Amino acid sequence: MTSKEIRTHFLDFFRDKNHKIVPSAPMVIKDDPTLMFTNAGMNQFKEFFLGSSSSKNPRVADTQKCLRVSGKHNDLEEVGKDTYHHTMFEMLGNWSFGDYFKKEAIHWAWEFLTKVCKIDPNNLYVSVFEGSDDADQLEMDKEAYELWKDIVPEDRIIMGDKKDNFWEMGDQGPCGPCSEIHVDIRSAAEKQKTPGAELVNKDHPLVVEIWNLVFIQYNRRANGQLEPLPEKHIDTGMGFERLCMVLQGVQSNYDTDIFTPLIREVETITNSEYGKSEKTDIAIRVIADHIRAVAFAIADGQLPSNTGAGYVIRRILRRAIRYGFTFLGTNEPFIFLLVKVLADIMGEAFPELKEQKTLIENVVREEEHSFLKTLEQGLVLLDTVVSTTKGKTVDGQKAFELYDTYGFPIDLTALILEEKGFQLDEEGFQKAMQAQKDRSKAASEVSKEDWTHLVEDAEQEFVGYDTLEADVKLVKYRKIKTKKDGDQYQLVFNLTPFYAEGGGQVGDKGYLEVPNGDVVYILDTRKENNEIIHFAKNLPKHPGETLRAVVDKSQRMRTARNHTATHLLHQALREVLGNHVEQKGSAVHSKYLRFDFSHFAKLTTDELRMVENFVNARIDEQLPLQENRDVPMKQAREEGAIALFGEKYGDSVRTIRFGQSIELCGGTHVSNTADIWHFKITSEGAIAAGIRRIEAITSDTVKELFANNDKTLGGIKMLFKGAKDPLKAVTDLLEENSKLKKEVEQLQKAKAKGLKSSLEQELESIKGLQFLAREVDLDAAGIKDLSFEMGGKHDNLFLLLASERNGKALLSCYISKKVVADKGLNAGAIVRELGKHIQGGGGGQPFFATAGGKNPAGIPKALESARDFIPE
Repeated sequence: MTSKEIRTHFLDFFRDKNHKIVPSAPMVIKDDPTLMFTNAGMNQFKEFFLGSSSSKNPRVADTQKCLRVSGKHNDLEEVGKDTYHHTMFEMLGNWSFGDYFKKEAIHWAWEFLTKVCKIDPNNLYVSVFEGSDDADQLEMDKEAYELWKDIVPEDRIIMGDKKDNFWEMGDQGPCGPCSEIHVDIRSAAEKQKTPGAELVNKDHPLVVEIWNLVFIQYNRRANGQLEPLPEKHIDTGMGFERLCMVLQGVQSNYDTDIFTPLIREVETITNSEYGKSEKTDIAIRVIADHIRAVAFAIADGQLPSNTGAGYVIRRILRRAIRYGFTFLGTNEPFIFLLVKVLADIMGEAFPELKEQKTLIENVVREEEHSFLKTLEQGLVLLDTVVSTTKGKTVDGQKAFELYDTYGFPIDLTALILEEKGFQLDEEGFQKAMQAQKDRSKAASEVSKEDWTHLVEDAEQEFVGYDTLEADVKLVKYRKIKTKKDGDQYQLVFNLTPFYAEGGGQVGDKGYLEVPNGDVVYILDTRKENNEIIHFAKNLPKHPGETLRAVVDKSQRMRTARNHTATHLLHQALREVLGNHVEQKGSAVHSKYLRFDFSHFAKLTTDELRMVENFVNARIDEQLPLQENRDVPMKQAREEGAIALFGEKYGDSVRTIRFGQSIELCGGTHVSNTADIWHFKITSEGAIAAGIRRIEAITSDTVKELFANNDKTLGGIKMLFKGAKDPLKAVTDLLEENSKLKKEVEQLQKAKAKGLKSSLEQELESIKGLQFLAREVDLDAAGIKDLSFEMGGKHDNLFLLLASERNGKALLSCYISKKVVADKGLNAGAIVRELGKHIQGGGGGQPFFATAGGKNPAGIPKALESARDFIPE
């Protein structure tokens, strides 16, 4: 069976078992602070397991795109080295929310594998939770054992411990025992030598887990205790890639039709051959795997960046690039060429790949180009580290700086050092790495107590579209402790006017009026597992009382103006630039708005003016808000509503219309565009290949800008004694300043030329070098010109020049390239050491480097110490 047929058979099987087939949720999670990525099929159903909402469909099945590269589920370093770990993977799953339980889950799993897929039952093993004698004192899962005993011989039922056969969502929350189904695809001869039962959960590449059936029946409290859940659930997950491996009769996931087209393309582009060398094979597997993760993430709206989820995506892509660079000899971008092949393989099941293909290609190509330049720079920096290393072991801290500051991969560092006859202080590197992890963990550490429930099974209602005040009842609360904000409380009410952060819009702030006259301030509002959570510094003294919840009206109104402006901006960009423009992200605050969109070029001044004018024309038209809170998704799309890639939408959606602008949106908006008052773009620029960003302001912030501009213009007029044309006066001044600068530069050059002849006379021959350390009255540019002129005349020059400018000290070191090569001197390393005398630092290339400092009094000592660097 092809991979497409296998996916279809699975979904059809569970459709026939009365399961609702739902689409995959985005791989990048946007409204759950506990997760960056979907790392399991159950993530999009967490709210049902937690009881914060109920599912319309008690039985559900899907194929979910997942990513496991960070946190507890971290498979990244295994990917490529074996044949069955992946970053991005598909998880086939079926769920029951308080409906069927172990019997049906077990029987249907066996039926699908043996009847539909026709896997030989003699190649399958199952595992059952054996119980635990720790603090939980859990009994063996006898129910699952008895069910399996009726299906398979007892010698194929394996007892598993908590590590393998007890599933938990996290430190707290729903959990329960599980049964895993493993498949043995070894040859008959190998099976005769070693029974498959002995290889289950032993990381054997051909005896692998294929399906995990989780029986969610407990809740883990903050103190670690387990309590039975009122409703029991089923959560299963089957690795699609592994299933394809089994059904296609191959012994590696990478030999299935999911990966072979990608591998063939890599072979063609890089002129390499898969299957001939272990190092080459690993590199090709890494690249074929990683392009999937990166492409799906970008399609879901997550661009590579230096923080958060974007950092993880950048790290995955850079790992692929460096494997190509190191083992396939590629020094030009090529991974982006795989996007078309990937879209052909998976575009039918995941149409976002085809729809976003051009954007994905552009972003990946730009990232490849950037990182290849980083690798080149890293090689130069590594040469500097090697040249200044005493002995044959490179300091681990310096290697970590290369990794952390410049992004130079540590395994590449180790490989190059080995080729040069050096070794890496791995212990020192790991120590520096752990110290950074500890700092990061401490900064983000959060501990949460259990929820205290005041009202059981209460439904929460959001009333903030219609009112900014409401009488509310506290349903539950808990205390949390964070390193950043200290102790706080999370509060959940039966209803709330507070908007929770989402869709780019910040959460509301405000306060609670308590009957005794106290006030509890709401610092932020966020959504977690479909519940609106309010953050407060303290708790009402009598939590059971009715409270008056009041949203900060001025902040809400400013934010609403900015949110509506983003819709008008989106419309304007599509009108001015074309319908290829798509929103790729936004941030809506009370002071400003930020809008990211797809476009291939910098906007011209005229285009920016046209966009501004378009938005302000819509404001002047005084367009009323047309809101529909419950529209079938199909109808909304037929009406022209714009949906955003990477967002999760239900069967019914909310539409927001202002004139011809209509979008799916859950945010808050003004009742009329006239409330925005005025729209002004403050910046426009690129944030990635094919992605631009506009920042803008509205209403009160525009008024402040205009007032400040008026004040600045008045000040300029006063400086120019009331000039009738202040712009011309400033332009004339700049031209005059530029002319004077050129004259000063010419004088400096003449001065340096005159100084050169006298310095030539002062050169001192020491141990085969022409040496001079001297203070001169030149600026940095003059010193550099002088150094290179003298260096052009002498091939054995060691020159250190110093100067004082505006109370600051400057050191410049020039060493002839021949001396650098023959004697191992390094100007960058030398100025870093000498810079200590002037209380500063610096660096540069091995033949020319500079240092600056705040202590000119240290110049004589620095000049004197330069002699110490002359080698024997």
